[in-house]
Amino acid sequence: MEIIEVTLVNVLLRCPLKSIARFRSVSKEWKTLIDSDFRDLYISFNSSSSVSWSIIQTNPHKLALEIVGHHGCERWGLSRSPGSLVSFFAETTITKLNVLACTDGLVSICAESSDGSPMYYIGNPLLQEWFRIPMLPFPNFERLRKLEQFCDSGLVTKMEKGVVVSYKVVWLLAHEGKVLFMIYSSDTGMWDIQVVTCPHTALLSSQDKSIALNGFLHWLSNLTSSIITYDCYIGHTGVYDECHIVPFPGAVKDNELERFRRSFTTSEGSIVYFNEFCENGNRTLRVWRLVKYSDDPQAWQLFWDVSLASLNQLFGIDYFPVVMHPLKSEIIYLWSRSNKGLILFNLRTKVFSLHKEAEDVRKCMDGCVLSFNWCSEYMESIYKYFLSSVQTDPNLLHFSQYVLPRWLHHFPGPKPT
Repeated sequence: MEIIEVTLVNVLLRCPLKSIARFRSVSKEWKTLIDSDFRDLYISFNSSSSVSWSIIQTNPHKLALEIVGHHGCERWGLSRSPGSLVSFFAETTITKLNVLACTDGLVSICAESSDGSPMYYIGNPLLQEWFRIPMLPFPNFERLRKLEQFCDSGLVTKMEKGVVVSYKVVWLLAHEGKVLFMIYSSDTGMWDIQVVTCPHTALLSSQDKSIALNGFLHWLSNLTSSIITYDCYIGHTGVYDECHIVPFPGAVKDNELERFRRSFTTSEGSIVYFNEFCENGNRTLRVWRLVKYSDDPQAWQLFWDVSLASLNQLFGIDYFPVVMHPLKSEIIYLWSRSNKGLILFNLRTKVFSLHKEAEDVRKCMDGCVLSFNWCSEYMESIYKYFLSSVQTDPNLLHFSQYVLPRWLHHFPGPKPT
């Protein structure tokens, strides 16, 4: 590199991605520089910087999609929460708009036109790049999508060096021990149909949401205390033509000690499960990460077992778990009903902080500014679900995370429309 170019690189390495996105349009030379090996330098140089992300509620008909946003972070330098960036413009009049999934910076959306016909889109909200997914070549698709066992909210990605290089939109229809997977690939621009064996098809309905990670989709089972998984990148080639059942960790006797209904989330590139246990009057929080997709007892690895005595002394016990921090596995988010706020608890340092919806804006543990959007109302509407004594409702995922990427990746696959 020439001296001037080296100096420019050193300056750019210290800029937020929002600024670098603008710098790409300064000149052809700047664009070439930024799109070259500079990406790897930037990701490495800023590996410890915070990234904007959101806690998303998974019921599209309740209040706002983003209930908690993190902005003002070092990596992106955004002045508002990520959820506020999801703006969308259709080529025709629409009467209804549902966000179906958020995965690795991509968002899938279903818009209904004035005549009720659906239009599906996949896009990058940050760069305002959207692509309309071609409709499935089924003659009775409108009747199909109204079935209770039809689900159109699957979205998985393939990553290379922190950049999305492809995606798959996944729809499914469950019936008598089998699941019909309908998968649209950005690599081929076509739909593929795969019939997959799944012993727990009773879990799948239009209300069941999944969490995507590393090309896998993950659902909660309604039949047993387990997770159902499917590898959308390897599985659908026929190498593994079945869903995998992964039981939650812990012996049967632990079921009586668990305080909350089982759920899971993601953190630092892993599926994680956490729960509070009460034994002999002592309350502890245990966190496991999924390390193997099997029914082996070693499928889960326990990596936190922390006393909650100091937290209970200050905030009481009227709370329930929300998510783990997606990039910092030592931070857990709890909702305190009595304090009407979000508790951030660092399991390593035992430091915690309370953030209320009505408070002035201030930074939290990861250096980001928290913003709330109908959070209290949503938490109040679902808190009974998490009480282990209330088991009449089906198992559902009530939260997911929308995490902005670590780099400016453009829309993969077919050219955006």
